[in-house]
Amino acid sequence: MAQFDVYKNPDISTVDEFPYLLDIQHDTHNRLRSRLVVPLSLMLKPMTHLTPVFEIEGRDVMMSTMEMTSASPDIFGEFVVNIKEHRTTIVDALDFLVNGF
Repeated sequence: MAQFDVYKNPDISTVDEFPYLLDIQHDTHNRLRSRLVVPLSLMLKPMTHLTPVFEIEGRDVMMSTMEMTSASPDIFGEFVVNIKEHRTTIVDALDFLVNGF
């Protein structure tokens, strides 16, 4: 598992709205039992700075920053892609949620 890995959401009750989970936890914390994740949503009503949009498997998905949570890696579905090239955008969204700027 690596920071900014994207996984398929295996939860049948939420997969239609949130098809992917974005792992945002830094790799130095790999020994912890949980990972900090942000769901990636198909419900595209993005808010400037808070919910950036990324293309995953040909679909636009919104980072639902305000819905981040911790989860056991055991529940992650199939690995899809790493989006570390969007690190600045992802961290900026987290900063905006926590600091308001």
